[in-house]
Amino acid sequence: MRRRVELYDTTLRDGAQAPGLSYSVEDRMRILHKLDQLGLPYIEGGWPGANPRDTEFFRLATKETLDHAELVAFGMTRRAGENAEDSAILRDLLDAGTETVTFVGKSWDVHVEKALRTDLDEGVAMVRDTVRHLRAQGRHVFFDAEHFFDGFLGNADFAIRVLEAAAEEGAERLVLCDTNGGTLPSEVARIVGEVHARVDGVPLGIHTHNDAGCAVASALAGVEAGVLQVQGVVNGYGERTGNADIVPIAANLVLKMDADCLPPGAVERLTEVAHYVAEVANVAPDSRQPYAGRFAFTHKAGLHASGVARFSEAYEHVSPDAVGNRRGVVASDLGGAATLKMKAAEFDFAIEVEAVPVVLEQLKEREARGYTFELADASLELLMRRASGWTQPFFVIDSYRVHVEERVGDGDAPLAEATVKVRTKGSRHIESAEGHGPVGALDDALRKALTNDYPELRHIELEDYRVRVLAETHGTGAVVRVLIDSSNGERSWTTVGVSENIIEASWEALTDAYLFGLLHPREVAEP
Repeated sequence: MRRRVELYDTTLRDGAQAPGLSYSVEDRMRILHKLDQLGLPYIEGGWPGANPRDTEFFRLATKETLDHAELVAFGMTRRAGENAEDSAILRDLLDAGTETVTFVGKSWDVHVEKALRTDLDEGVAMVRDTVRHLRAQGRHVFFDAEHFFDGFLGNADFAIRVLEAAAEEGAERLVLCDTNGGTLPSEVARIVGEVHARVDGVPLGIHTHNDAGCAVASALAGVEAGVLQVQGVVNGYGERTGNADIVPIAANLVLKMDADCLPPGAVERLTEVAHYVAEVANVAPDSRQPYAGRFAFTHKAGLHASGVARFSEAYEHVSPDAVGNRRGVVASDLGGAATLKMKAAEFDFAIEVEAVPVVLEQLKEREARGYTFELADASLELLMRRASGWTQPFFVIDSYRVHVEERVGDGDAPLAEATVKVRTKGSRHIESAEGHGPVGALDDALRKALTNDYPELRHIELEDYRVRVLAETHGTGAVVRVLIDSSNGERSWTTVGVSENIIEASWEALTDAYLFGLLHPREVAEP
């Protein structure tokens, strides 16, 4: 019989506390429905009353229809010396209108005495009274025992007293929190086992932070030791180094531990959900995130790539399809023929057998000069096609130039002016453009020269431009590598250029970006 494990998502509350991350109310609504579609049973929406956005979110979210999840409001105990019935914090928690509420209370004696500045008996009473009051208002109550593992190690009797008080008043989950994130998985398992023996009858939960790099491992250790509920955040966002990432937690529970924690077919959507939340949060997805990252099933070394080509389990612990990801290979000077053949298949063209050693030689020579094709797949595809005898039919560059003028003392920003001479479809075009930077001016001039014959280029946008100065080579020349990210609204790609001249490196990456866009136009035709 499969063991049931209850996933509790706190992306919208604890995850929102990550430095630099700020969800609008609309962002929260979108994430709420995405997590509900995944099949999570509990979604913690925030702390009503803590700020206007959280309060407004609950006003709107409680009117929404959810198919799988129950929306949960979060709060804290009454204050020291306060009656629960008079607590504004608990009033806001109840006014949120959710059937289930979670509140946090101190379980570390040091925090009670030094942070709350009260005695341990009052610390226990604060938890007891809060549960009693919330239960009297008809709510299901989950109790987050803050700093529980530190508290248990410092004063186990007090930490247990706090749990017992919550349980006696009707709390339905006792969640053990590793708030400082420093407890190792073996210690988590040991303490959870001891708590099970001393507090019986109420299911336990686990809430871990990643300060020691062990949040996911500690959460899974808690499951093995007997907890029912696992709290986590999509992509591991959160305070300091973050919370336990619910994506690998869910994948491990389903694929490795045969746990019943998501509806059938849900685990195959984990990659999609991880990337969706990152997009809404305006955070670049973690390429090395377990299971869902872009590189989670990407192979670079030639031995690995050739091994996977013959037998996928050779270097993959699960199938990428199991979590909605895909296999990839990275072409580099560490790869070999098998890598290039897999990349050609990924690019959907057949590379000539005799071209493989040519590409390998060019690849290794270019990487020695500072190129990197691990991210610049678009430049790699163009390199491989050219080595197979392909000649691009779109445009020929005759020349380009750019200069920057600054009139000293006038207070205006420097102005760049670029001119390009291009031949397309038998015609010669000379175009000039101005911009606030040389690369922007070159981009505008090249776009003007090409769009009459290739109107689809109007859809291409340069989304990012990155420059890295590499180690000095060839005497005193500093080699510069430029990466340009482009998009046509349907797909994104990256191109690379390398030179001792930053303009030349930028021009190489820029022209490759347009060439790739012409080679792979949008599937949706212009109206």
